[in-house]
Amino acid sequence: MERIIRLGTVQEIERAIDDLAPQQLEELFLWLDQRYPQPIDAQLESDLAAGRIDDRINRAMADYEAGKTEPL
Repeated sequence: MERIIRLGTVQEIERAIDDLAPQQLEELFLWLDQRYPQPIDAQLESDLAAGRIDDRINRAMADYEAGKTEPL
């Protein structure tokens, strides 16, 4: 049986989110990301699609392959 929750305030929403299981929380994050993408995400996707950061990616990959990087 599905429980109906009325969420009228931000505080009620916050409490409901705090009660989510990890899988439900991940589903919420995915939904939010798809429904309300952050401006930085849209800019990054645009830059990737246009090839504006290909040179940086290639340089980073070359540094990695040459052993010039360290694990985080």
